[in-house]
Amino acid sequence: MAETETGPAAAGTATHTTVGVGGAAESTDMVLNIGPQHPSTHGVLRLRLVLDGERISQAEPVVGYMHRGAEKLFEVRDYRQIVVLANRHDWLSAFANELGVVLAVERMLGMEVPERAVWLRTLLAELNRVLNHLMFLGSYPLELGGITPMFYAFTERESLQGVLEEVSGGRMHYMFNRVGGLKEELPAGWTGRARAAVAEVRAGLPRLDELVLGNEVFRARTRGVGVLGAETARAYGVTGPIARASGVDFDLRRDEPYLAYGELADTLRVVTRTAGDCLARFEVLLEQTRNALELADACLDRLAELPPGPVNQRLPKVLKAPEGATYAWTENPLGVNGYYLVSKGEKTPHRLKLRSASFNNIQALRELLPGTLVADMVATLGSFFFVVGDIDK
Repeated sequence: MAETETGPAAAGTATHTTVGVGGAAESTDMVLNIGPQHPSTHGVLRLRLVLDGERISQAEPVVGYMHRGAEKLFEVRDYRQIVVLANRHDWLSAFANELGVVLAVERMLGMEVPERAVWLRTLLAELNRVLNHLMFLGSYPLELGGITPMFYAFTERESLQGVLEEVSGGRMHYMFNRVGGLKEELPAGWTGRARAAVAEVRAGLPRLDELVLGNEVFRARTRGVGVLGAETARAYGVTGPIARASGVDFDLRRDEPYLAYGELADTLRVVTRTAGDCLARFEVLLEQTRNALELADACLDRLAELPPGPVNQRLPKVLKAPEGATYAWTENPLGVNGYYLVSKGEKTPHRLKLRSASFNNIQALRELLPGTLVADMVATLGSFFFVVGDIDK
């Protein structure tokens, strides 16, 4: 006998077997919940799967378990205080999150930041990108059964983590951006230590390449698995490494340059693949990490040429943005991150809407998972490189 879930007949709700014994499961669909607490979901995400034997026939990402109401909290914080809320939704990309919101406020104010601050922001954004990518480069093989890459990835992360902690005082939530520039000047000798950390990470990347991409088991588990087509990626607004692995050649740093990226066009490489599978997504992430290190070196070279100068603007005691609206978007490590700011001329935003990369990216699982085997679900889910806080905001 099987226990089923059935809705009102008038609503035409389908009947699914949720628990079955004997032969009942052979002729009916089974509903399987992955999460909201599950090792493969990167946090409190729930996947509601309908199975036909070992094959997924329907997939529904259920979000909201971690919702903090950040967008409403923005409305009762002034323009200096909202930075502390903005940097937390993607906790692996805190500097990039801060950057987007201060760029929006500066655009509303018509404010130009000092050149030194522009180059420093670009440098720190790329170092933050490397930190984000190294986490997924280590954790994704772990989800498929390989523990060693995680140790190497965290060894490299600690090198960069040290220099970012030294410059900002924060280990995860840096709070180093300010409206008008950065919190303060760099510590003495910091650029030399940053350059050494970049070189150390670059020297360690081949180990990840050999351990993971050179592993036949990893390639067998990821090649041709979880294929996301370019049209589906565009339809769902998928961005970042996931979209570029499907052949969507789009990167805001090149296509709508901000900060100093316009001057780094010769160094910036937009890495793409066409396969759109789990393997392609990992390859794009690894190549982007290499390019981010090259961009960081280019920023360090430029900073060495700049004369000493301020890294921020002097602000009034009470900061008010003029009445109006603006939208600022940046190429965050996980994809496009945007802030739509509406001001009524007060010291707090009237409305601040967040467009986070992970929210759009995870919706594509509806199209991607049906037709795949349950055994491949974890490989596909892990290759989407999302942060649950970035979904629930």
